[in-house]
Amino acid sequence: MLRTVAVLLVFANLVYFAWAQGHLAALGLVPQEQREPERLQGQVQPDMLRLLNGPRAAPSPDPARTAVSSPDEAGAGAEASATPAEPAATPTTEAPTPAVPVQAQAPVPREPETTACWQAGGFTEAQTEALRNALGQLDLPRSWQFSEARSGGRWIVYMGRYDNQEQVERKKTELRGLKVSFRELSTAGLGPGLALGTYSSEAAAEKALADIVRTGVRTARVAQERAESSSFTLRLPRITPTQRNALAGLGTLLAGKPLKRCN
Repeated sequence: MLRTVAVLLVFANLVYFAWAQGHLAALGLVPQEQREPERLQGQVQPDMLRLLNGPRAAPSPDPARTAVSSPDEAGAGAEASATPAEPAATPTTEAPTPAVPVQAQAPVPREPETTACWQAGGFTEAQTEALRNALGQLDLPRSWQFSEARSGGRWIVYMGRYDNQEQVERKKTELRGLKVSFRELSTAGLGPGLALGTYSSEAAAEKALADIVRTGVRTARVAQERAESSSFTLRLPRITPTQRNALAGLGTLLAGKPLKRCN
């Protein structure tokens, strides 16, 4: 069965081949040609068609250029046609160079100023209060401080006040004769005068006066040479030269007291 089918297929192929090649034209079996002349007549300027993605067609020769030319021109044309045209340089787009960020220059660190301890003393309580307020307005370390030194009253066994230096000299001679020691006074309110002893309390001075009277001195008495007082000292343990200059600029608030290095 399969053999019969195969023989029939081979025979059918031979017949089709003979018909397609026109070998059966004598039998009236001719293949019909696929022609459509009306489509060719409907075309408008078919030679102007260009394939967009295909290779470009060579430009049609210029009739004026195809005329007979001189041998030199012909040779030049042949030489030019023999030399291959250099391909046009393809423009290249260079990648922009990334901008390098400019780093800010770090400031040069300043060397710290050396510090030292300075002090000024001899301020009264009123001067200290005014100076304390002014120091709070300056750029100073908070380690500055005032220290108080209290001075007790000073009492003396006193002779005077004399009208002139002649009286002072005469009293000196009398005291030397009584073997009583003394010192001359010139302070305001007491000079010219003589101090026969100096004591830290009024009671001690009264007791000394009683002893001096027994030696024969009649005109001596007890007097206060100096009242009890307080003195304040400003101490600045660690300040720079710049801060010291700012402090010196306070002027009258320092009451003429100079700044000195701490002991």
